[in-house]
Amino acid sequence: MGSADYLIGVAREGLLLAVVLSAPVVLAALLVGLLVGLLQATTQIQEPTLSFVPKLVAVAIALAVSGPWVGQQLIRFTAAVFESVPLIR
Repeated sequence: MGSADYLIGVAREGLLLAVVLSAPVVLAALLVGLLVGLLQATTQIQEPTLSFVPKLVAVAIALAVSGPWVGQQLIRFTAAVFESVPLIR
């Protein structure tokens, strides 16, 4: 395996992993932001903290719930990269 091909593959897999691992947090913030925005539009309450605090709570919950899975995936990826380092020419 060529080192350039390997590095491109690792970079591609790393970027894909970053997108997948950030998805639960981003989707939680997106969903709560959409719901709060809909609530603000229907009630005409335009308080900035009303949109910030629920998103903060949703992101914290999403991180707490998905944290172990994210950690496992990062450890798996890192171990795979370290195991394949001696094979690079």
